[in-house]
Amino acid sequence: MKILIVAAGSHGDVLPFVGLGRELQGRGHEVRLFASGPFATTAAEAGLPFAEVLSSAEYHRYLADRDATEPRKGMALLAQAVISTQRRCLALLERECEPGRTLVVGSSLAWATRLLGELKGVPVATVHLAPSWFRSNHRAPSIGPLGHLERAPLFMKRLIWHAMDRRFLDPLFTAPFNAVRAERGLPPIRRLFHRWIHEADLTLGMFPAWFGPPQPDWPTGLKLTGFPLYDHGENLPLPPAVEQFLNAGDPPVAFTAGTANVSSHEFFQASVHACQISGRRGLMLAQDAAQLPATLPLGMTHFAYVPFKALLPRLAAFVHHGGIGTSSQALLAGVPQLVRPMGFDQFDNARRATSLGVARQLLPRHYKPAVVARALRDLVDEPSTRARCAELAKKFSSDTPGITIAAEELLRLAADRGL
Repeated sequence: MKILIVAAGSHGDVLPFVGLGRELQGRGHEVRLFASGPFATTAAEAGLPFAEVLSSAEYHRYLADRDATEPRKGMALLAQAVISTQRRCLALLERECEPGRTLVVGSSLAWATRLLGELKGVPVATVHLAPSWFRSNHRAPSIGPLGHLERAPLFMKRLIWHAMDRRFLDPLFTAPFNAVRAERGLPPIRRLFHRWIHEADLTLGMFPAWFGPPQPDWPTGLKLTGFPLYDHGENLPLPPAVEQFLNAGDPPVAFTAGTANVSSHEFFQASVHACQISGRRGLMLAQDAAQLPATLPLGMTHFAYVPFKALLPRLAAFVHHGGIGTSSQALLAGVPQLVRPMGFDQFDNARRATSLGVARQLLPRHYKPAVVARALRDLVDEPSTRARCAELAKKFSSDTPGITIAAEELLRLAADRGL
């Protein structure tokens, strides 16, 4: 069977689908990954055939736009990037599709997979990595820096979702996507993010129920798999320089702004000063050293990349942006988290980690050295936080890996459709 996997997004959005592709390939299927150009090497290292849906130049141009990290402006940029890739991705999928022996898998924004399903009649699965994709009038996800809708009455939540679609999301996403659909003779859809996004033949949520408890109004038939804990360097030992730093003193605090954030100089500047105030050692993770202060003080260092699976259990705390992949790795490691969300699902992920008792959240405007130093002290010195981290980390040892469960659900769909 051919399995075509489309993964839209940055590093943390794509890696789970690389892991899923490897799992399915290991079960004897022909797998091809469709993603942005920078992930061609990652796919090759995993042994997956690759097709480029967005060039490396286009990908980096999007990330380099300073508006990309602003919630409202970033959403407009995201809409442009998402819509611009749908035609190209559909053409690539049609070239590879063989009805009768093809299963198509897409991430949350890989809507070309749904178009292919309508045009060719092939089974399609949509895979959501974070709970924030699922609206609810009960326990609603956080939708930005202003907080969440938890305390609003039911009728107010319905009005808010409707207004958000009509005034914001539909003009940005639904209208231009309907233009793409019209070009292929497909009827228009309404409120893309309300129900349509969950109406594939199979919808998976790649997170556990204890992180994203299912709500009464979530899509029927939704399957939760657990986190897709895949790190392409997970079996590699820590580089000698990292080991040397870790062994040179007390466990450090690690800081990352996420691979998609290329304008993080202020974050690292404040992080360095926070370490100095608190007397803690700091490990800065950034692919671009230009984002860091020109000189790091004694007791601090920088690395472009370190495998999280090996690094995180040896930290005093982990400061990050709240991406779902990073958040899940921190939960696995049992390390206290300080989350500085910037956009998209990060606010909701931060709230969930905080409500579980393993994290604190600071919005970017509050991320000041003295405030960070105080938050780190509270996290590291509070025994109940460390105990709660260890308690949740134990859940992973008893759970079947999320990627394994996802693969089995996909193959069950294929079998039901006679593939």
